[in-house]
Amino acid sequence: MNIQQLEYVVAVDNFRHFAKAAEACSITQPTLSMMIQKLEEELDVKIFDRSKHPVEPTAIGTQIIDQARISLKHFKQIRDLVENEQQTVKGCFKLGIIPTIAPYLVPLLLEKQNADYPDLELILKENTTAQLIDNLQKGVLDGGLLAGPLNHPDLLEFPVYYEQFYAYVSPLDALYQEKAIDMQTIDINNVWLLENEHCLRGQIERLCQMKRKAAVGENPSVKYESGSIDTLIHIVDYNRGITIIPEMHAMGLDEEKQENLRPFKNMTAVREVSVVVSKDFVRKTLLQHVIAMVKKSVPKSMQNPELKQFVVDL
Repeated sequence: MNIQQLEYVVAVDNFRHFAKAAEACSITQPTLSMMIQKLEEELDVKIFDRSKHPVEPTAIGTQIIDQARISLKHFKQIRDLVENEQQTVKGCFKLGIIPTIAPYLVPLLLEKQNADYPDLELILKENTTAQLIDNLQKGVLDGGLLAGPLNHPDLLEFPVYYEQFYAYVSPLDALYQEKAIDMQTIDINNVWLLENEHCLRGQIERLCQMKRKAAVGENPSVKYESGSIDTLIHIVDYNRGITIIPEMHAMGLDEEKQENLRPFKNMTAVREVSVVVSKDFVRKTLLQHVIAMVKKSVPKSMQNPELKQFVVDL
């Protein structure tokens, strides 16, 4: 058994396809298949069920792959320790970002990386909170840019900024005449929401202090749930009601749409955005530079730690 075999096994699990895994590992498919087969023979088990399409790990194969990920993560940490001791800002940093942050920060992060850290390869991956947490635990990602606090036992959170929530109100709605929106009186059935997989949705539901009923049939007025804040804004523009959007999205709206923004009445609501890493992450020097890069990409007004008291729980 060797490190390469473990890397090939993990690659096949990631892609669930031998040819794609071989391409990602920069080897031929026959070589990858042969190396995995040798490992299976050595262990006297089948790691993958090759009769399935896409290929699937066997029950024991799943356990082997999970352990392989842990072993590869620890192996990589040896090199990371050396780089950290040398105080270098180079190499590769894989940063996951949730979809409600990515559209605004990704272009700015790439600009800062190109200008300030030319020796750093910054790889950005967009995914949901649950998937990013899983990838951080498995070592697939080095860090994540997530809304929190998560309070996860395996993760460390480094808050970098706080952005306020605003109501976006349809000009067709009676609420449009209000200068500020009282969330205590809002019927959540009139609030257009993101899909369940987005953590922002949970914060909005808490903001409204009520939950939608589980069965769609009990809420016939809720016709559509979106994965995109922009889509929600367009729906509100033409169909009445309101949606809740974070500050950075509000800042990017054109002048006409800015007129549809409303603050909340008698309350400040904020989400905390943090750079998140696993507790055993060792490249502390590089991490500090990534955090600095994120801070340079957001307004100073959003980096006030006093805003933490207004954070809405996930």
